[in-house]
Order: sequence, then C-alpha cells, then structure tokens
Amino acid sequence: MELLKKYNLALSEELNNTLQIKEPEQLYEPIQYIVNIGGKRLRPILTLLTCDFFDVDFKKAMPAALAVELFHNFSLIHDDIMDNAPLRRGKETVHEKWDINTGILSGDAMLILAYQLFEQYEAPLFRELAKLFSKTAMEVCEGQQYDVDFEDRDNVTIAEYIKMIDYKTAVLLGAAMKMGAIVAGASESCKENMYRFGRNLGIAFQLQDDYLDVFGDPESFGKQVGGDIIENKKTFLYLTALNESEALQAEELEHLYTINPKDPSDKIKAVTRIFNESGAAEKTQAEISKYTKKANEVLGRVDISEEKRTALREFGEWLMKRTF
Repeated sequence: MELLKKYNLALSEELNNTLQIKEPEQLYEPIQYIVNIGGKRLRPILTLLTCDFFDVDFKKAMPAALAVELFHNFSLIHDDIMDNAPLRRGKETVHEKWDINTGILSGDAMLILAYQLFEQYEAPLFRELAKLFSKTAMEVCEGQQYDVDFEDRDNVTIAEYIKMIDYKTAVLLGAAMKMGAIVAGASESCKENMYRFGRNLGIAFQLQDDYLDVFGDPESFGKQVGGDIIENKKTFLYLTALNESEALQAEELEHLYTINPKDPSDKIKAVTRIFNESGAAEKTQAEISKYTKKANEVLGRVDISEEKRTALREFGEWLMKRTF
C-alpha cells in the first residue's frame, strides 16, 4: 500500500543502524537474521503512521516503533521453539539454523533491547510507554498460554478463541498505534480510541489470517495452506463448523482432528469441504467484517482530519482484503 512506503523505508534504515552484529556474534546474528527475513512490519509502521497523523514528525516515534518490532520478533522466536516449527516466512527458524539455546538467549536479548529503546524518551514519556509495553507483553504471554492450553481441550468456545487472538495478536497492534499517539502528545481520548481501533483491527487481521490459512493462494500467502488443519488448531473456522454442522458431519470433523496422516492432502480437502458446507467459511468472513466495522466506528471519535480518517479506513479494508 502506497501510504505505508515512506514509513517502511525509514524503519528498514533505522533497523539496519540499530541491529549491528557485534561480539558475541552468536547472540546478535540471530537477532539481525529474524528481523531481516521479511514479514509485514505492520505494527511498527502503524506506530509511525499514528504519530504522523497527529501532526508530529513520525521519526520521533521511531524508538517506540523499533521496540514494537523487536518485541514481535522476540515472541516469534520463542513461539517457533514451542511449536517446533522448522520454517518462518519461508526460511529456517532461528532454533533450526542455530540451536534452541541460541533461540532462547537471542530472544531474551531482543526483549531487553526493546525496553532499552524507550530510554531515548524523557522520563514522563518513558514511563507511559514502558507501562503500556509491560501490560501488552504480559497479555501476549497470556494469549500464548491460552493457545497452548487449547491444544489439549475439546470444549473451547468461540468466545474463548476470540479472547485468545485478542491477547496473542490484537493487543500488540492496538498498543503499537497507541504508542504513536502517546509520542505525538494526543489527548487521552484519542490515545484510547486509537488503541481500540488497532485492537479491533487486530482481531479482524488474525481471523483473516486463519481464513487465508485454509482458503489462501499458496503463491501469495507465503505459508503452507492448510497448516492449521495439519496441526489440528481449533480456529474460529473449526469451532464454527463444529457448532453449525449436523451431528454426523461434526463427528467427521472431530475425527479428522484426531489423525495426523503422513500425506495430509486428503485431510485438508475433507476439512475444507466441511468448512464450506457448514457455512463456517461465510461466517468467518462476516466476523472479519464485524470487527473491521467496530474499528471504523471508533475512528469517528478520533480528533484527526477526515482525509486521515478515510486513509485509516482504507488501510483497514486493504488489510482485510489481502491475500498474503
């Protein structure tokens, strides 16, 4: 999206300057590696954009944006270790390329570096940013624990699933935008409404990710389509299909989520068919629209120009129509 290019360029340059490889190389090289293997960088870009939209030079928000990006990538390194994932963004994960100990230690160092970046702000700003960052980091950990817990539970509800993705994904998106507003010196109500905009958009974003995991184009999605089905993840699609299916079809779906065939292609096809026939695919798209609409409603209470409000709405629409 054209709107985001200037922020992305400035962010890339600053990341290269900040993440220099130094001694001991085994600690710093994996940090540079994970940050540079791609990814959308939406969260830090939104920190810069929000600051800019409140008429303050977006470069003032750069340390906060870098902290958000480092924290996000720290969580990915540790998630990959927990999931025993071999690939991230089509490349070897850190623990595969090096080893588990390196992944844990480099991840820890990223979290510390993220906190250090806030030290570039004056005391009152540092305090407000660090307080939001700590709260968000703890919620992300809670979301990850809910996700782990759900693997062994057969009675996960849709409400519980929404709470899990809210904590694991959405709160960081909301915090990223609120940080931009904090740095810009926006009013309390504007800070809170930007947070709520980002958080609702974050839920829609994760639901779209779940949808693309099943129905996306493998070429543009960048991950194996059907990965959640192979891993028996209890996504919104799965839980909705279970609730909406006739008894026999629900039994078939539950059975499919107990098997791990060597060649999962037939399993993926069968589950995808149930997601379509039960109406779960359609309901997931409706849920994505619902949270995007909620995000847009909040924007009406933010003190920015109509032009900027429209740009944010268009950004949300673009995000939900993405194929990657």
